[in-house]
Amino acid sequence: MTKDTFQYTDERFADLQLLRYKVSGFEHLSLKQKILIYHLSEAALWGRDILWDQNCRYNLRIRQLLEAIYTDYPGDRQTADFREFTVYLKRVWFSNGIHHHYGSQKLRPGFSRKFFRQAVNAVPAGKLPLGEGQDSAESLIEELLPVLFDPQVMSKRVNQAEGEDLLLTSACNYYGPDITQEEAEEFYRCQKELGDKLRPVMYGMNSQLVKEDGTLKERIWRSGGMYGPAIDRIIEELQAAIPYAENKRQQAVIKKLIAFYRTGDLKTFDQYTILWVEDTEGEVDFTNGFTEVYGDPLGLKASWEGYVNFTDREATRRTQILSENVQWFEDHSPVDARFKKSVCKGVSARVVNAAILGGDLYPSSAIGINLPNNDWVRAEHGSKSVTIGNLTHAYDEAAKGSGMRREFVIDAKTVGMLDKYADACDDLHTDLHECLGHGSGRILPGIDPDSLKAYGSTIEEARADLFGLYYMADEKLIELGLLPDKEAYKAQYYSYLMNGLLTQMVRIEPGHQIEEAHMRNRALISRWTLKHFPQALRLTEHQGKTYVEVLDYPTLRTAFGTLLAEVQRIKSEGDYDAARTLVENFGIKVDAELHAQILERYKKLDLAAYKGFINPRYEPERNAAGKITDIRVIYGEAYDQQMLRYSRVYHTL
Repeated sequence: MTKDTFQYTDERFADLQLLRYKVSGFEHLSLKQKILIYHLSEAALWGRDILWDQNCRYNLRIRQLLEAIYTDYPGDRQTADFREFTVYLKRVWFSNGIHHHYGSQKLRPGFSRKFFRQAVNAVPAGKLPLGEGQDSAESLIEELLPVLFDPQVMSKRVNQAEGEDLLLTSACNYYGPDITQEEAEEFYRCQKELGDKLRPVMYGMNSQLVKEDGTLKERIWRSGGMYGPAIDRIIEELQAAIPYAENKRQQAVIKKLIAFYRTGDLKTFDQYTILWVEDTEGEVDFTNGFTEVYGDPLGLKASWEGYVNFTDREATRRTQILSENVQWFEDHSPVDARFKKSVCKGVSARVVNAAILGGDLYPSSAIGINLPNNDWVRAEHGSKSVTIGNLTHAYDEAAKGSGMRREFVIDAKTVGMLDKYADACDDLHTDLHECLGHGSGRILPGIDPDSLKAYGSTIEEARADLFGLYYMADEKLIELGLLPDKEAYKAQYYSYLMNGLLTQMVRIEPGHQIEEAHMRNRALISRWTLKHFPQALRLTEHQGKTYVEVLDYPTLRTAFGTLLAEVQRIKSEGDYDAARTLVENFGIKVDAELHAQILERYKKLDLAAYKGFINPRYEPERNAAGKITDIRVIYGEAYDQQMLRYSRVYHTL
């Protein structure tokens, strides 16, 4: 596809829309860089099965069965049941399992049990994912019927409801099905008690906790251990990438990651992340491994993800400016001096173009990433932050003409302000969130980084968002040339509060509460501000519709600074009770009447609430001797073709 014919929007179904992202600038890279990206991209795809199994222990077998029905069902494919089956399969693909990728509730099949039984019996016997001791389609059906259809069985992938056992009520596969929350917390408390207090590893990050003969033990995710077949293929591609690394530092990063995958040793992982943070010379970069903990109700175990990127040189200017001024931002933060870093080390930030998305970043991806997650590594060695420019651009292209602003923004003047400033402000707030917010502040000595438990992820996202919101209104950004004038920040304030108070509710089903950490964070900030600063913000009604009305923009900055100071205190002191109070009071509950109104207004716009991406495909071109002479980027692969190809080619577990 040429620049003129490239189509960002693609297939749509249920509440989902697939987009394509253009790997702009790939053609200008050297052949060595292209081959490096190719091997790293393959490594990012070989871990796919790991995430599926982490999300639920039935996922891989269910995927195999559903795909066999999709490709081999001999019956009428025009029936309502088969059409609903197709939508369900595409949703399962999108969510990397049978639970919603964002809300974590179990996806409800729109087809009947009768159809499912008929379809499974029609699949060739050799394609059935029979379990241990099963010898027929009927035995498989009886096992999977409640998993798919019973709303009480494995109802949530991640449950964080207060007062419930978060492990026994969560379907994620990080813990054995018979392990209680109390048992797991005590297991890891003992590990921490015996471990290094000054530079602790991320206990439990790369293992499944199981019970064998009544004793708790970890199944480590490594070569020769759990997920070994997938990890071995990842290692192969990482080894193939080493000769094409841009410098010796990058080679050392890849070699240390391989060493971690081979041993599963968490100290080796910390050594890898230190090398990775300090490698800032090259244009190509990647992450590959066990990274974010949102999928674990206890916030310990990390989902597998992989992605590859390269620098957008022109757009990186603004993130470099932020990195160069990181100490100024830290020093002028409104938080207590006890919680500030006296010296900010190694903060690097870039705008990048994604080359491939894998694992927990595919098909739905973050647009900004800040790593590593280990607090002492960040404090002593710094962090890397990226804003993924080509994904942001794809989202912006897809949003054009959506009608969201006309429907939910209070008046034409505010719509005009958003039209003028919002896109640039969104990008800058993402940069502030990732580049500076996550890297700001410090935990007091002796405080357990995991002390906030199930509320930790929400508090951390709120901290980074508040840091960005507070500084959006600072004249320093105008001085640095990152904002055009003193009015621009208002667009970010309005759009953020409108999302937190109103429009993000389009992603929640009627009767449900807010489950996802980022959504809880936005609700927490917006609702806390609404309650504590009524002189600056209120909800108002006009002709039966609710709108956000900002009464005093400068006072909003005071509100964000006040809350930032408290959230940083909670993080720094490990104040679990205060974290619980904030999240439970402001981040979770949904007003049913307001929710119904928002859903009705949104329905009329005929939009998809969630968007994700179809990856490009990389194809090596070789000469007669078999040597790679170029790497072609191929767009246009259909969603179902890509998913079936990934299952066929990268299936390891």
